[in-house]
Amino acid sequence: MASSNPTLRHQVIRIYKDLLYMGREYPQGYDYFRARLRKAFASQREVTDEAQIRKGLQRAEFVKKGIEALYYLKRYRTLRQRYDNLS
Repeated sequence: MASSNPTLRHQVIRIYKDLLYMGREYPQGYDYFRARLRKAFASQREVTDEAQIRKGLQRAEFVKKGIEALYYLKRYRTLRQRYDNLS
């Protein structure tokens, strides 16, 4: 990403770090998640058009929300299983 807009660069770095942090609890393991994330961001490295970068940021936010939903579902199932065992 060689954009002349430093704000977009910071947004890309922020979403990358957020996703990397969220990947610590990924079901298939952190190393698997990190490799896939790095590959996904590296494949878009040459994009310089601001519209394309913004579209990529939207896609990354969508993925972030999906991962959050996965974690909430995992937490819900765990809590439900614990409370069902008490009854």
